[in-house]
Amino acid sequence: MIMIRSIVASTHAMPFVATRRAAATSTRSSNLASVHARVAAASGFTYPIIASPYLPFSGASCSDEDDDDNGSSVSSPKGSSIIEDKNDPHTLPRSRRKAHTEQREKTNLESLPVTFADISRANVAIRHGVIRTPCVKSYFLSELLGANIFLKTEFQQFTGSFKERGARNAILTLLREMGEDELRRSGGVIAASAGNHALALAYHGKDLGVPVTVVMPTVAPLAKVDRCRKFGAKIIIEGAHIGESKEYAEKLVSSREGGGLEYVNGYDDPPIIAGAGTIGMEIIEDVPCVDAVVVPVGGAGLIAGVSCAVKTLKPDVAVYGVEPEFAASYIAALGAGKPVPARITPTLADGLAVPTVGSHAFEVARHYVDECVTCTEKEVSLAILRLIENEKMVVEGGGATGLAALLPGAQLDRPELKGKNIVVPLCGGNIDTTV
Repeated sequence: MIMIRSIVASTHAMPFVATRRAAATSTRSSNLASVHARVAAASGFTYPIIASPYLPFSGASCSDEDDDDNGSSVSSPKGSSIIEDKNDPHTLPRSRRKAHTEQREKTNLESLPVTFADISRANVAIRHGVIRTPCVKSYFLSELLGANIFLKTEFQQFTGSFKERGARNAILTLLREMGEDELRRSGGVIAASAGNHALALAYHGKDLGVPVTVVMPTVAPLAKVDRCRKFGAKIIIEGAHIGESKEYAEKLVSSREGGGLEYVNGYDDPPIIAGAGTIGMEIIEDVPCVDAVVVPVGGAGLIAGVSCAVKTLKPDVAVYGVEPEFAASYIAALGAGKPVPARITPTLADGLAVPTVGSHAFEVARHYVDECVTCTEKEVSLAILRLIENEKMVVEGGGATGLAALLPGAQLDRPELKGKNIVVPLCGGNIDTTV
């Protein structure tokens, strides 16, 4: 444990490489810098992140042959050329994706709680307030896994997770619908969270001038509680776990004491899902040769948004979800045909330990996601270690489950994925070093 902590403390992020987007990114970065400056000035707090958000964006590049009319050709880790062929038994499982496509065609996708149009609007709304994280190929992990592994480093957001995208979009949506004066007069927004959602909402609430109240369980890490306070949020410690905190927050909203607070669910509100979906748009733009995306699953908001964006822009891409075996609430919902409570056991992927997936998120995800698998605690711990050893990246358990499922012997260690271009979002870096 001492060795791991020392590695975590000395970890440095990889340098970005300037691309043709450098000029546009420079302007965007200066806008983002002003966001950080306003929050820091108001709260007197500078958040220690792994990499500077002001460096130019670096996207991944595919082979020059990727746009060839004969198919998508990429370099495999072994140095050979892999060309996707419909008759090749080792290509991605097209039959399963075809069944999902037929199901989506029978469904009026515009009637779903979140559509691609919502994600596109969110992309425009939040682009100057969040970091456009890079999606870079990992040489070492590609060699280890026998596929081209691209890492989408969402842990480089200012508060350490992808949650910033949804939080900012949710607040901006409320400001647009209610007006600034009315939202502030009502007391602002409230949420129940033990960590990442609380940090994201507190930070962007401070920047946008909206009061934030966060209900946190007694088990919430003290460091995260303190950071939320420094961002100006009102903290209420209530409940033995996040479920009880959520119940308290909802009761507070409906009571006179709540005074009109607007509740923001961290994984099920449509603006939250739409904000998370902007990751999918960036993946398709940065890795146009992508064959599969492997996404961590907790409350299902992230995979709902990402799968909607990815499947809309490139329907042939396979989207896999990964849950810790001790918190498989999405798989339980698939079995029941609706969100149902699942048995939760303490897990290293604590950020994914959601007893019941969101109803809106599930309704969207079930129409787009090809398959959901589980990973073991050992695989989660190995994924965290491999990222530290090979990439010098510190990623929390929940953020590393996508990689965990691809490790040798895990459930996505499959012949049909070998040599393919696989994007893995690393969705959080707020690792609890006391675990």
